[in-house]
Amino acid sequence: MPIKAKVVQNRSTAAIARDLLGQMLVRRHPDGRVTRHIITETEAYHGETDLACHASKGRTARTDVMYRAGGLWYVYLCYGVHEMLNLVTGPVGFPAAVLIRGLADVSGPGRLTRVLGIGRGLNGCSALDEAGGLWLEERPAGAPRVLKRWIQTTPRIGVAYAGPEWAGKPWRVVLRMP
Repeated sequence: MPIKAKVVQNRSTAAIARDLLGQMLVRRHPDGRVTRHIITETEAYHGETDLACHASKGRTARTDVMYRAGGLWYVYLCYGVHEMLNLVTGPVGFPAAVLIRGLADVSGPGRLTRVLGIGRGLNGCSALDEAGGLWLEERPAGAPRVLKRWIQTTPRIGVAYAGPEWAGKPWRVVLRMP
């Protein structure tokens, strides 16, 4: 069942990043196959004052989707090579998103989008229903709960350009299940 909007909207972006751990990223591939993947690593970006956030330079054609209601995908090209998958989380007018960095079976945000065939065509599509072919689902009933001791919090990766305060924010979370 697709994840409820209240899980991914209008809350602290760091809290949403943590709550996504253990949830399912579901992909309907062009051949009709549907694959489900456990989210194991995320990273939060929170508003125009966050110097590591794309919206720190204001609203642009690229970041426009970040200013919309939470529950949409924000997909962009990084270094001209890798597509990056983010979930928009802020209320309308507040640019915030969570980068999906890793899955139980795929490590790294660029590899994740490559393996799942995710491209910028999904930018602005809903993450809350199946229409776009990529959506979030709650972890299945009976699946183990995510325990606090399985969650590691670290500074974000690759954002040294934002300065020590913003690069050092402990907004990357990793699920390390036994």
